[in-house]
Amino acid sequence: MIAALGLGVVITYRSSNVVNLAHAAVGSFLAFAFYEFRETGDLILPIVGLPNRIPLIPRPTVATALCVFIVYGALLGLLLHLGVFSRLQRAPSLARVVASIGLFLYFWSVVGLTWTVAPNIRPILPRDNVVILDRLVGVDRIVLAGIAVVLTLLLWLLSTRTRFGLATTAAAENRKGAVLMGIDPGRLAAMNWMLATSSAGLVMILAAQVISLDPLNNSLLIVPAVAAALLGGFRSYPAVCAAGLAIGMLESELLSLQADIDWLPDIGLQQGVPFLIIVVVMAVRGASLPTRGALREGRFPLAPEPRHVGIITAVLGLLGVGVMIGGDSDWRAAVITSTIFALFALSVVVLTGFVGQISLASFAFAGVAAFTMVKLNDAGLGFPFAPIVAVAITCGLGVVVGIPAVKVRGLNLAIVTLGAAVAIQELLFKWDWFVGSVSATKVDPPVIGPVDLGISAVGDAYPRRAFGLFCLAVLLVAGLAVANLRRSPTGLRWLAVRANEQAAAAAGVDVRSAKLTAFATSAALAGAAGTLLAYQRLTLSADSFQVFNSLSLLALTYLAGIAVLSGGLVAGVLAPVGILAIAVGQEVGKPSPYQFAISGLLLVVVTIVYPDGLTGLAHAAARRLRRRGEPALAPQPG
Repeated sequence: MIAALGLGVVITYRSSNVVNLAHAAVGSFLAFAFYEFRETGDLILPIVGLPNRIPLIPRPTVATALCVFIVYGALLGLLLHLGVFSRLQRAPSLARVVASIGLFLYFWSVVGLTWTVAPNIRPILPRDNVVILDRLVGVDRIVLAGIAVVLTLLLWLLSTRTRFGLATTAAAENRKGAVLMGIDPGRLAAMNWMLATSSAGLVMILAAQVISLDPLNNSLLIVPAVAAALLGGFRSYPAVCAAGLAIGMLESELLSLQADIDWLPDIGLQQGVPFLIIVVVMAVRGASLPTRGALREGRFPLAPEPRHVGIITAVLGLLGVGVMIGGDSDWRAAVITSTIFALFALSVVVLTGFVGQISLASFAFAGVAAFTMVKLNDAGLGFPFAPIVAVAITCGLGVVVGIPAVKVRGLNLAIVTLGAAVAIQELLFKWDWFVGSVSATKVDPPVIGPVDLGISAVGDAYPRRAFGLFCLAVLLVAGLAVANLRRSPTGLRWLAVRANEQAAAAAGVDVRSAKLTAFATSAALAGAAGTLLAYQRLTLSADSFQVFNSLSLLALTYLAGIAVLSGGLVAGVLAPVGILAIAVGQEVGKPSPYQFAISGLLLVVVTIVYPDGLTGLAHAAARRLRRRGEPALAPQPG
């Protein structure tokens, strides 16, 4: 599965320069829809909130169902290309990554909303077993591996022996040259998207009898698939297939070793170790700059200098204090949630908005800080020193993870940080020595002398006002620090690196130092948010800091406005179970089931229509109003 999905990732990347993080999520939707179609004959459309069933064929055969869904997958791929990614061809890599994350959220949510229980899976592949080297092996596993190899051979022949494949390769190598030769990259991309999406659906359909159909786990198969594509250089189909098979074999062997060797820790070696290898490989061989043949990318979202920082800070601070003092329990809880999420969003604003470095490891940094703080508390280092030291350690980890950014940028950097996040999650957050207990780890409240700043209280006194005021104070201090950094020479160097690394280096900017400084600052902010999240939840587990949360964070911050300080604050307002959710009547602790579907769809629309986000849209509207209010210049005599 890893190999076959990796091939699909390469198909879309070669034709559209898009690393489609929604590839496995779309394939998962097609698999769910296929097995529903086999049982009922109804074709399920990827729509939420509206009728999405079309009665097509009563009780179709396997062959009929497969033919229908090969065509269905192709049409869905064409829709994704024409409706989303063809419109982002000249957009920065950030926009394409965010759009794919929006689609990931949408399709994952569509599956969860449509199927509360997975449909019945009637096997398609043989279920017999054979003995190979004294091991009992399922025939369906062998068939799946054979399908991956055959698909690789067909794609290799298509890319090297046909006019279509050679034209696709030409467009991938030098898009400008392909256009000048009369090749239409858009038409080629559309056909490749149809091929990739059909293959994703077919692979998921056939593999459903081997793995259980689970919306999130199936969608997250994109992580090892992208890793295989990365090791294959996003160009060589045989290399991608070999890398995918090797990753799967390595994961399986590590799992076997953990069962046989007692002294190996019971952690996710099978998921974490391969990604450590990927991070190292990319740090060593990664290319830092785009080629001359690439089309010129569009601009990043605007990053205007913060204005009236003192006044805005005072007003927001007074509003927050007012809610903490006079608001009821629900509103206090909402403000606390939004405050912590805004701190997370500021970490994304610094790294991605100001420097253009796409990182998907924010919640991994937060988890390291939270669990480190718990360890320090257990060692006798209490509040406030434990969270401060934990944030400092996380800051150093941010520098280490940022080292690949010296040579790797854009999409590749997003993949490297995603791999780092997976490695941290599997190797650290599932290690009993570090987290205390994989199921739940108790967090001591923040107490300094006689002052209790913890959240715990009884009845309507929960959450305690003191904890809310503490969170507000941390956010306001962090916001002032980020605003000052943006206006300082450091901030100007960050923006210069984001705009053009070569030009920045020619102007005397130390690009390496600028990137590592941004990674350190972002990790520190994420670490501070992680410690507050730990104090808020009172118990921690490995699930508290899943990679999926980092994807959602980047998506929501981009939606709010990823390159402005106010965007981080708006992202906090939009946070699940945050201020906006309570304002529209949502029950505390129960996010709307349509939340991720709406967020994902809205994110895609904003990425295409107005990449500066909601705050950028508000600033543009305010500028237009000011211009209308200005008096027209009187004509001068003569």
